[in-house]
Amino acid sequence: MQKQAVTIAPSIMCADLCNLEKSVKEIEQAGLEVLHIDVIDGSFSPSMPLGIDTIKQLRQITNMDFDVHIMANDNEFFIQEMIKIGVEQITFHLETSVHIDRYINLIKKSDTKVGVAINPATPLSTLEYVLPQCDTVLLMLINPGFATDKNEKQIPYAIEKVKDLKQLIQDKGFDTKIEVDGRVSIETIEELVNAGADILVAGSTSLFIKGNSLSENKQNIDKKISAGLN
Repeated sequence: MQKQAVTIAPSIMCADLCNLEKSVKEIEQAGLEVLHIDVIDGSFSPSMPLGIDTIKQLRQITNMDFDVHIMANDNEFFIQEMIKIGVEQITFHLETSVHIDRYINLIKKSDTKVGVAINPATPLSTLEYVLPQCDTVLLMLINPGFATDKNEKQIPYAIEKVKDLKQLIQDKGFDTKIEVDGRVSIETIEELVNAGADILVAGSTSLFIKGNSLSENKQNIDKKISAGLN
């Protein structure tokens, strides 16, 4: 079976937040089509990089696909706000969701792709009944929102978890995408892709490595993706 192309989704929180429009234009110029946007409430996770109004303004300046990752305790509020903005995919965490099917249906009714996210230690068994309804499953490979802690390392079972999820998806005959987020670095990309990752959230350890241009970093990522696919 031929492996599908892998998508690079730049994490906007790793760009220059004081010059967002310039950063987005540079990302576009590097040939990237998806923007990963973290929506964090400061409670589920300690950071709050972007507010809703900022995301609204971003929508006005780019046609890139918005891949929104909600990290919040009140999922429905943020889901409704992202639907109003008009994003292409909304992902929410199972750990903070009581009415999971309601959220999935809300997103689907707006003709938006649905993703569910799980924290590093959350078992794949939590996906059993929702997997058929999901376009994407996002696997957190570090604890959500702690990316600014440079000592936070990718979980040791990251590759195993990606492989296990890929096997689960194939066994069920689904075409659900696997998205990986958290220290998706130049060093780990090849192995993650080989394990079955379809979407790479690219941040400070890959696309935004200091000292190189975005284009140079993207070329290095592309090489690692090719090696992982082969």
